Amino acid sequence: MAEAKLFAGHVVRRLRRQVGLTQAAMAEMLDISASYLNLIERNQRPLSATLLLRLSERFDFDPRQLSANEPGGGADAVRRRLADPMFGDLEIDRAELEEWLAGAPGGVEAFARAYDRIGQGGSAVTGDDGDPVAPVRREIERWRNHFADLDAAAEQIADELRLGAGDLYGAIAERLRVKHQLSIRILPADVMPDLLRRLDLHARQLQLSELLDPSSRTFAAAYQLAQNEARAEIEALVKGAEFANPAAERLYRRHLTSYFSAALMMPYARFLRACEATGYDIEILQRRFGAGFEQVAHRLTTLSRVGARGLPFFMIRIDRAGQVSKRYAGASGAALVEAPGRCPLWRLHHAFDRPGSLAVQLVDLEGSGDDSGPPRWLTIARTVTPPGRRYGQVDAMFAIGIGVEASLAAPLAAARGIDLTADATPIGLGCRQCVRPDCPQRSAPPAARALLINERERGVSAFRFAGD
Repeated sequence: MAEAKLFAGHVVRRLRRQVGLTQAAMAEMLDISASYLNLIERNQRPLSATLLLRLSERFDFDPRQLSANEPGGGADAVRRRLADPMFGDLEIDRAELEEWLAGAPGGVEAFARAYDRIGQGGSAVTGDDGDPVAPVRREIERWRNHFADLDAAAEQIADELRLGAGDLYGAIAERLRVKHQLSIRILPADVMPDLLRRLDLHARQLQLSELLDPSSRTFAAAYQLAQNEARAEIEALVKGAEFANPAAERLYRRHLTSYFSAALMMPYARFLRACEATGYDIEILQRRFGAGFEQVAHRLTTLSRVGARGLPFFMIRIDRAGQVSKRYAGASGAALVEAPGRCPLWRLHHAFDRPGSLAVQLVDLEGSGDDSGPPRWLTIARTVTPPGRRYGQVDAMFAIGIGVEASLAAPLAAARGIDLTADATPIGLGCRQCVRPDCPQRSAPPAARALLINERERGVSAFRFAGD
């Protein structure tokens, strides 16, 4: 390693900033001087094999990051971009390029992304026009949001924790302390004004904000345990996804870590038994597993274990403007999740009118195009507020919607008293995709139909279209 003169200052600098250390503090942990670490970060000294080993041992650093995280794909990749005729008059030589990589790795990465997107279309490097979320969603749905290896590993650890203590949060905290030499410290909001969770490796502490509620604290502790004990399973899934976009890779890793955390709080077999015994009563499940509404709602979309499947739920999360921040179709295949638009007649949008209350609705979804009629769903919606809210700050709120096909919904506690064969609210996938005639709520004509204008008539809807 020393003979190869491995210069990786940008990786070391990024690692140091991620763990929140000064150069002096990190240098002390690596048994080197702060000035020497400064030279390494500026690529004026190579990263030795001994130092690489210390980074791996003391910061759980994966040496594969040295190549995976090179700005712009590394010097050769950046040089290929600079070979474009538009840069011909700049005469940037190798030495100048290496100085740029060492001194401003963020600037190099920004240049590479801009060039790939604007100069060459962006498909080969960024994919999906630079959007890292779309490829991650595709990968999650490819697995139907069920990761058997993560569920099995989480279930095993959950059983071990359950034998040691009835309090899951306390059991996770003790396991982190004994097995990983990490203590949990709850800090005042003024000390962590903009953070809810922080790992301080120098102090060997997982620091949590006092603003976190009990379920969020447990989830944060489980998230750290996942990073420590489920790394192999998570990295195998990340590697198998083969993302071209580094941001997509990080988002996917975060999703998988969160998945493991939820599976640790709500172990598969126990959770499925509780679902079936309670009629998938979310409020009971929250109390039984010490979880939040959104955590339980998300977990319901993951019950696809071979030989032990739960009901195929979907989940979606929107803000007051109708913008989607989470969507999981799971095994449901629900078009309600995948569609770019939504119908204002769906009570998901009405949940904001009664914060904290459940809105149960039977809906007929327009647009199936088969002889069996439009798909019918039983949906449940409720608002949630993010953890960490403080007085005087932005009062954020989201609406969570979950649903299952009406033909499967009879066992649900939420379906009691509802005739699942009775008339349901007719909804569509947004006005541009919906061809229901005479809808008073219509805001735009369907994209696939010609608009008809008659100066002598005015219908219930402001838009009449061919086929109406």
